Amino acid sequence: MSKVVPGKTPQVSLRNTSTMIDLASSSFEHAHYQGVMAVYATPSHDRLVHIQPGDQAVTDFVRCSYLGLDNHPDILDGARKAIANSRAFHWSCARTRLNFDILGHLERQLSDLFKARVLTFTTVLAANMSALPILASGHLTGGKKPLVVFDRLAHATLAFHKPVVAQDTEVATIPHNDMAALEALCRSHRPVAYVCDGVYSMGGNAPMDELLRLQERYGLFLYIDDAHGISIHGDNGSGFARSAIPDLGERTIVAASLGKGFGASGGILMLGTAAQELLFRRFAIAHAFSASLTTAAIGAALASAAIHASPELSLRQQKLRRNLELLDGRLKGSGQPSTLPIRTVRFGDEMIAVAAARELLRRGFYTSAIFFPTVARGEAGLRICVTSAHSSQDIDALCDAIEKIRAEIDRNGSDPVH
Repeated sequence: MSKVVPGKTPQVSLRNTSTMIDLASSSFEHAHYQGVMAVYATPSHDRLVHIQPGDQAVTDFVRCSYLGLDNHPDILDGARKAIANSRAFHWSCARTRLNFDILGHLERQLSDLFKARVLTFTTVLAANMSALPILASGHLTGGKKPLVVFDRLAHATLAFHKPVVAQDTEVATIPHNDMAALEALCRSHRPVAYVCDGVYSMGGNAPMDELLRLQERYGLFLYIDDAHGISIHGDNGSGFARSAIPDLGERTIVAASLGKGFGASGGILMLGTAAQELLFRRFAIAHAFSASLTTAAIGAALASAAIHASPELSLRQQKLRRNLELLDGRLKGSGQPSTLPIRTVRFGDEMIAVAAARELLRRGFYTSAIFFPTVARGEAGLRICVTSAHSSQDIDALCDAIEKIRAEIDRNGSDPVH
């Protein structure tokens, strides 16, 4: 972990894939062997899936469709209609050449919803891959290349691009949500750009008030990946980050997902100015050299946009919050109560976490076993994604099962099966 000294840039470790694979391989092998990773399933209604044909349905707490929109009939119908009306599924050409007319309609709809200039991409990874080199170039910071500071827990789809960014400008990594470290760099470097998540995939969030204070005081440029915050917060589901920012302006970009809370497929960038939009449409890698969303994804996103503009969105947001309150009332040791939909249950040991996930699956609940490199070594556990589509009975039954497994681990050691 880098120590920040005013006037000096922290030394950066960009990526060490070889060590990561060596350290994580045994946990992955154990999780695959126990049948709790890379699972194939057939969807059923609500949050139920069938792991094997004919098997008893399992309640899924893995998918990130926090508002339960991924099997909404209007979204499924929107995908079908878009294919039929377009008489095509996919155009294989760069977006600087030819685009589906309905894609332009979608981007205008999303721009109105989120009060931003919205560009769509096939994934959030493609959006981040497109944006970060442009950020490093200095074209978003008055022609001067910024010091690009990554939060230590920034998502892998952000951190992966550190070496590319470092070819163009200085890169630093600071401890998670360490605003004192970030302010020290803002004092000693101009300009500074900060890259972080809005809602972190293992729980928690960026301190938006503090970030906006640093932006106001030092001109800090903010690049926020709010893939897990979209839809669940804000008017029209603008997201955790966007709803906290009065005006994106020239110094904030928000990336987000259309495939999590939004219930469709793809990624977006929310931009603040016409100049930024023109720059990205010409030079963003996945815009200039790759293809667009499929017509099915566009139709699904248009249908979801209509839901986001309707009273149904607020009802689903409220149901999600009630489910989270129920979970937090039952689940001890998963962190402070929050309106954000991700909870982690810590076991510490990787093998115990995998064994707990296996036993939960046997009891009818599929959760994510998390271990290095997703979390730090020795911090393994379970990740639970709650949605508005879960029933109170689903949540109570999951908590009952976790309590029993914890008790069995206490009695029997590392294996909850007796």
